[in-house]
Amino acid sequence: MTDADILAEFHAAEALLEGHFILSSGRRSPRYLQCARVLMDPARAARLAEALAAKLPADIRAATEVVIAPAMGGLICGHELARALGTLSMFVERPTGSFELRRGFRLAPGQKVLLMEDVVTTGLSSREAIAAVRAAGGDVIHAASLVDRSGGTADLGVPFTPLIRLDVPSYPADALPPELAAIPAIKPGSRVA
Repeated sequence: MTDADILAEFHAAEALLEGHFILSSGRRSPRYLQCARVLMDPARAARLAEALAAKLPADIRAATEVVIAPAMGGLICGHELARALGTLSMFVERPTGSFELRRGFRLAPGQKVLLMEDVVTTGLSSREAIAAVRAAGGDVIHAASLVDRSGGTADLGVPFTPLIRLDVPSYPADALPPELAAIPAIKPGSRVA
């Protein structure tokens, strides 16, 4: 699947939005990728996950024992990537503000984990999820996402493979370009704070 094919999937799902958006990181952007829309079609979600699985290094595909994704945004893409890799799927969630494994999910000490995100901007959520997996005994050997919108600058602390990298500008809330400052901001993501 080429970058053009991937973007066509987002456009077909009306998942590439234009406006003034508050990202999970708190930064602002004129474009937002609503992965929930692109993943609402199970066939499309499977195509994207299979393309990402094929892009992962062979040794990572072979070593991964479980795919863990942060709730909410990573749930569907994490499950689909686990299916494509033939592994288990779990998720971490923030019932009290910090990621943790719940719902009876457990990791064996040193179990090989691939962390899956929908979109990475600064890498903060991924780093927090990786810390939770490590605290639960897992060994995060790699991270993946559908979209890397950091321009390749996000440091997750582990090797990282996105399906596509996009150069989408983002700005601190106090340093907006005039055209963005003139538009009311909306927060379409799942992270409250």
